Amino acid sequence: MTGRADAAHLAPTSDRSVQMPPDGSPATDSAGTGNGPDRPIAAVLAASLHLPGVGLPDGVADDEPACPSERAADLLGRKGLLAKEPATRLALCAVHRALGLPPKAPRRTGPADPGMAVVVSSNLGNVATVGDIACRLRDGGPREVGPLEAPNASSNVIAGAIAIWFRFGGPNLTVCSGATAGLDAIWLAGLLLRTGRADRVVVVGTEPDDPQAQALHAAREGAVAGRPLRAGAACLLLSPVGAPQRPLALLGPVRAGAPTDGSPHAPLVDSTVLAGDHYGAAGVVHTALAVRLGGGEATSVTVRCGDPVDGVRELSVLVGPR
Repeated sequence: MTGRADAAHLAPTSDRSVQMPPDGSPATDSAGTGNGPDRPIAAVLAASLHLPGVGLPDGVADDEPACPSERAADLLGRKGLLAKEPATRLALCAVHRALGLPPKAPRRTGPADPGMAVVVSSNLGNVATVGDIACRLRDGGPREVGPLEAPNASSNVIAGAIAIWFRFGGPNLTVCSGATAGLDAIWLAGLLLRTGRADRVVVVGTEPDDPQAQALHAAREGAVAGRPLRAGAACLLLSPVGAPQRPLALLGPVRAGAPTDGSPHAPLVDSTVLAGDHYGAAGVVHTALAVRLGGGEATSVTVRCGDPVDGVRELSVLVGPR
């Protein structure tokens, strides 16, 4: 899970962020009170990137390359994957890696952990299934759709599948808010932690790149020419600030309304290294990238996602030395 800070992956801007103390304790604001508007909202215990076909920088990629969704059994094992959609398979792989599990590790049994919540960001995760079912209903009526297909048509199918697979029994949410969905999911995770609804939160961003998803992504008003939709997933394991386990990073508050060309709070993570747009997963993917890039020394970077149509969100990531 460790990486190193590399200035080549940051866009230089003036640094106006809070700083992580050398001992990894919660950061303070500019007045040193720890209660200012930039105080951390969550601690990152683990971060994973599962981006098939993306050449990640040195120190960021795992030892084994990310398998595509059709080969998810190489990491997860075959049982239970038959009816899972590509975005769900990628999400399960990202969580598996964030938890540090070996390939094909036995799945946990017993009661679900009520303190572990799941928040997923995905705009197009099951659009292929929904479109296919809608077409068959239109052309042949309800007899053309089998009852076993119904779960994959639910907008919360990915989050539900993660909870069932890993035995997470806390709140279970999906965010589909457009280009800002990834950072909106992190904001919701912080809210669950601050209000005591969860002890830890798994935040997962995932998108597929099937033809239906690609067509909808390209047709949206905020689409950028030359940035096609890329399949992939990322996972953050979050806990409250001040929890006993030493964090990899601290996350500042998610800021809304930032201009797309405005000065960020700290150097921007250069998302061009990802060679495409992860759309609803982008905020989680870029945050995980920021955590994985850091680690040589205390570093503060900014994650920004969104567009002029959906709005823009910003998040400060305070990466501690490892």
